[in-house]
Amino acid sequence: MATSTSIESQLEAYRPELTGYCYRMLGSAFEAEDAVQDTFVRAWRSFERFEGRSALRTWLYRIATNVCLNMLASAQRRVRPMDLGPAGSGGATHPGEPRPDEIWVGPVPDSRVLPEGSDPAEVIAGRESVRLAFVAALQHLPPRQRAVLILREVLAWSAQEVADLLDTTVASVNSALQRARATLAAADTAADVYRPLDDEQKALLARYVRAFEAYDLKALTTLLHEDATLSMPPLPLWLRGHGDIHAWMAGTGSGCRGSRLVPVVANGLPAFGQYRPSLDGSGHDPWALMVLEISAGRIAAVNNFLDTAHLFPLFGLPDRLP
Repeated sequence: MATSTSIESQLEAYRPELTGYCYRMLGSAFEAEDAVQDTFVRAWRSFERFEGRSALRTWLYRIATNVCLNMLASAQRRVRPMDLGPAGSGGATHPGEPRPDEIWVGPVPDSRVLPEGSDPAEVIAGRESVRLAFVAALQHLPPRQRAVLILREVLAWSAQEVADLLDTTVASVNSALQRARATLAAADTAADVYRPLDDEQKALLARYVRAFEAYDLKALTTLLHEDATLSMPPLPLWLRGHGDIHAWMAGTGSGCRGSRLVPVVANGLPAFGQYRPSLDGSGHDPWALMVLEISAGRIAAVNNFLDTAHLFPLFGLPDRLP
């Protein structure tokens, strides 16, 4: 008979990959962690009845899938600002009222969703499958299609294994996968993953940090693609192109002048904790988790997540800079 300690240690070994799976399903780091915790509670309670009839990993994925499908049954589809309407104007004086947290696709630290000790190829593949654009595209799929695509394409399960997990047929799995692929093919999910040893990427990020901290808008603009986007969840306003991004940063967004950036990694992408100068003149206060999407040597998107009260602790970022 397994002890509670040994059961716990067996379950904990699967936490990162299950969190990654649930994050791709749910689009929220916080909901993913809740789903994994629920999975572990259910597994612990029924561990004696498990009896090893299938691999422990397969059994846990079955439980996690059911937990996620139950959560998605009553949930609103998570989106990015770009899903809500056309790009706004850089001259806007107000970015709109914040929308509820539960409608947004949120960021996640790589350390929470990618198992440690993976070989470099597995790390790159893992980062590609948690990119913001890819996770956002997954949210457009019906929940069971979403599960099929993640299990087949990301985790490389066989059609028979997925059919067994979902209590359906191989033909049904293949059909769902075909429809899911067609939906994702219409989405723009391209972005270069974070490669800390890549000299070109390191140089680009170093130039970005220097330009942003100096608030040199001309230098910043040269680092962006012509059709780069800027978004600020939970605010609905988003911008596209050099002109509007420059206008916003020079105008309504100019409070970011004097900011400091602390590097982290989110969704397989380079990211920074942004701290703006404190209003009392001492130190810097949290302002945004900035996640960059890079393509072909330039920055294609700047995603500023403003819920620092929840996100900075999640990413291990300090609550202020002295």
